[in-house]
Amino acid sequence: MTVKKQETVYSMNNSNKSNFFLRLLRELRRIIYIMLDEYRIILKDSGLAVVFLGATFVYPILYSSIYRNETVRDMPIAVVDASQTARSRELSRRLDATPDLKVIYRFNNLEETKDAFYRNKIHGVVYIPNDFDQKINRNEQATVSIYCDMSSFLYYRTMMLGSNFSILETGRDINIERLDAAGITGRTAEVSLSPFRYEKNILFNEPMGFASFLMPVVLVLVIHQTLFFGITMLTGSLRKERLGVIDPQMRQRGKFFPTIFGKTLCYFTLYMVICAYVLLAIPRFFQLPHIGNPMDIIRFFTPFLLAVIFFSMLVSVFIRNRETALVIFPFFSLILLFLSGFSWPQSNISWFWKTFGMLFPSTFGIQGYLKINSMGAELSQVKFEYVALWIQTAVYFLATITIYRIQMRTTDK
Repeated sequence: MTVKKQETVYSMNNSNKSNFFLRLLRELRRIIYIMLDEYRIILKDSGLAVVFLGATFVYPILYSSIYRNETVRDMPIAVVDASQTARSRELSRRLDATPDLKVIYRFNNLEETKDAFYRNKIHGVVYIPNDFDQKINRNEQATVSIYCDMSSFLYYRTMMLGSNFSILETGRDINIERLDAAGITGRTAEVSLSPFRYEKNILFNEPMGFASFLMPVVLVLVIHQTLFFGITMLTGSLRKERLGVIDPQMRQRGKFFPTIFGKTLCYFTLYMVICAYVLLAIPRFFQLPHIGNPMDIIRFFTPFLLAVIFFSMLVSVFIRNRETALVIFPFFSLILLFLSGFSWPQSNISWFWKTFGMLFPSTFGIQGYLKINSMGAELSQVKFEYVALWIQTAVYFLATITIYRIQMRTTDK
């Protein structure tokens, strides 16, 4: 009897194990089926294919090509030389010799510059007054006026860099002349002019290029926004066709986990390839900052993609049609750009907007990518952003499960 009981228990255990593995196999098959079906929907719908594949391929190349020059060179300016002396002409020559500025007009007064300025033929004016040389000869402080085009910050930056460098060099020559007249020459004169020497070290963006400043942020936003837009657009299409958010082929009572995992697996596998292209290949091809460890970038963007996927799936439940996603997409793009804290110090952003920005994975994704890719940080040095993305993943995953369950119960009724 004892032997028979043991055999019965053993057979039941084997039966339970086999049933468990069969159920597990069925669930895996269901997940794979939903993943492949999601791929089929994306490739079949031309609009979705453009968002998921076309936009992620074209946008990084397009934006990087537009800003490839990095800085403004030979910006056209005008000089009004009312002094007409050797010193004023030397200052004008030095302005033209800088790589930033190019003197294309020389006018007699400021009134003559207005037409060229309003026609955008020039973006700055340097005015040298008629008493420029006289004040210098009397050991007085002369004034040089600089007028900048503030319609673009790059015009202002280029004008100030070029003109300040030329004026400082001219001022240094004048000081040397004065020291020579006082009998101070050679090394003593150099030390008197520069009592200490300083070294200028520009970190992470040595040429001070605009593309190196902006493009890493744009690349992360391209991934975030195309993934968000694609998922919400797909959901809107399903609702419009009255298929519901959950796939009707696989919808069974209480069986929504395979749907969530299948969809997630589809988007995750697709965007891991896209991330490698956008975040690793594009910076190297266009010579953007890329000093970070590629493996650290991939590991960091694992929770980022999951957080964006679950966030998008959660929001997509409230999308009623395809066109709604099209309205949300451009509206949030600029908001997410400013909330990321790259253009304005986060220390100067109010607590409300800081808290609001923490709702979006792009905020932590941009900060983490800038630190790893542009500043060479390791994954351990972006622990705050990394952990925050995992927390977002968990929160949005649980919220997605809850909202899917509610929706399924509503549909069944």
